[in-house]
Amino acid sequence: MQFLSHNRLQESVSMKSRTPYSELPARQFWRTAVAEPGPFGLQDLHRPKFQISPDHKIITAGSCFAQTLSRALKQRSYTWLDAEPAPPMMLPETARRYNYGIFSTRTGNIYTVALLRQWLDWAFEPETANQETWLGENGRLYDPVRPTVEPEGFADETAFLAAREQTFASLRQAIRTADILLFTLGLTEAWLNRETGMIYQMCPGTQGGEFDPARHELVNYFSDAILRDFEAIMQRLKVENPDIKVILTVSPVSLTATAVPDSHALVANTYTKSTLRSVAGEATRRWKNVDYFPSYELVAAPAMRGMFYNPNQRTISPAGVDFVMRHFFQSYSGSLTAVPGLQAAGMRPASQDDEPVCNEMILDFYNER
Repeated sequence: MQFLSHNRLQESVSMKSRTPYSELPARQFWRTAVAEPGPFGLQDLHRPKFQISPDHKIITAGSCFAQTLSRALKQRSYTWLDAEPAPPMMLPETARRYNYGIFSTRTGNIYTVALLRQWLDWAFEPETANQETWLGENGRLYDPVRPTVEPEGFADETAFLAAREQTFASLRQAIRTADILLFTLGLTEAWLNRETGMIYQMCPGTQGGEFDPARHELVNYFSDAILRDFEAIMQRLKVENPDIKVILTVSPVSLTATAVPDSHALVANTYTKSTLRSVAGEATRRWKNVDYFPSYELVAAPAMRGMFYNPNQRTISPAGVDFVMRHFFQSYSGSLTAVPGLQAAGMRPASQDDEPVCNEMILDFYNER
């Protein structure tokens, strides 16, 4: 097959030929929108359905990457709603260890839409909440849907239930008072209890509990199942806060491991991210109050050349986070100016505060053999 040069192709197109592509703006062609400007010349990447002001009350939930959004909102003096703050006089490092101030409520990581639905169902209908607990080696109880938020475990069932109710109440308050819910989609794989249907945050046995193949089942959600869960969430939000708006993002952080039989981690990651991206796109078409922000594309697209990944090729560097957030605030504040170059974008060493609290990372220890 003979390939024509760009100039020859241009000459071969009749000036009288009119197609739907004839009047498209430069932003809709790869060459003029991506290849020629390069990563730091990207403009008009995202056209939001609504604007965000510092006065809007914003709640965050989701995977590890959602934590960077929380931090960025606070740093820029936006109204990030901390609906379940740490007790008075608790030291900042202790509060972080107990998962205060990381998400808007003390749910810990919510990796799947199914788990978010479960949290909301339980919060607004506490009588439906599953009360399964895990007994630790220290004789204390752990919560299967957030096993690390209480590092030393709960003294007894009374303490466990009291903490649950506190988070339920905080989540109800957050949903009912927020202007915007910012949720980061992270995974399609999840573990559930075959007998009760309860969805776990992580596979039992990794951060507590004991794995039982007779009771515990892996599910790798298809897009239609995820959309059904998301539709249930939207119905819940319509009842509890009809004015709330939702921003979806897909985490650019690659999965740590896959439990899908015979699946390579790279292939599993592609399935995960492409499925979640498809769901986010469909959600923005179905609901007027749902928007998608392309954090995934800003880090993982080929045009970014992998420059924003740390050496492990999985997590995101501080410069990458800053690059994404500059686009986020420029877009939702109404500015369409280009993002500065790499040095201006904030190349700096990572600090402990930059490291997200990511439960999934524990799976990497299973690879040390």
